[in-house]
Amino acid sequence: MSTTAQTATDILPFHVDTPEEKLADLRRRIAATRLPSGELVADRSQGVQLATIRKLARYWETDYDWRTAEAKLNAVPQFTTEIDGVDIHLIHVKSSHENALPLIMTHGWPGSVMELIESVGPLTDPTAHGGSAEDAFHLVLPSLPGYGFSGEPVEVGWDLGRTARAWAELMHRLGYTRYVAQGGDVGAGVTGRDGPPGARGADRHPHEPASAGARRHHADGHR
Repeated sequence: MSTTAQTATDILPFHVDTPEEKLADLRRRIAATRLPSGELVADRSQGVQLATIRKLARYWETDYDWRTAEAKLNAVPQFTTEIDGVDIHLIHVKSSHENALPLIMTHGWPGSVMELIESVGPLTDPTAHGGSAEDAFHLVLPSLPGYGFSGEPVEVGWDLGRTARAWAELMHRLGYTRYVAQGGDVGAGVTGRDGPPGARGADRHPHEPASAGARRHHADGHR
């Protein structure tokens, strides 16, 4: 038995292994859903059409393969760490390229790190995807509090600024004193006008890439 004491600041390995009975229970609850009556018009003026709801329910009940998604997550290094009383889940992939730049990317609402997982290869190993070593990043993809495998806050106050400060603490724990930050949708709010404290560049796209902007500033947060 290990005698090493675990502290709240430890960064612990994480592996997704959803019990089959939980997946079966989800499918049963979807199948037991009482759907509304059909609309009286041919368009969507009365809301989402019944056929669309049935198609969506059927997809989640019979077609969606959670084990494939689970395997994608488990193919990259995942961790958890407690910050400000909340367990934060993250993906952390270090590039093999020398002088790779640390980058923290924040997903949007109602998304998860799954929307960013396809970027892991091109960003951490650009030479394998037609890029150059100078394009390489050490990549950090945290799950927002209450999203995915991160814990739910038990108190109010987890606004965008508090989350940005939590990300700064996360990067500090990972050993990164200077880094760049990117976010879209809610993630753009976390990245903020100048990014989390310690970030030397911020790229935000609140709605779409065309609205993205980047700023440079020093580690103390001043431009």
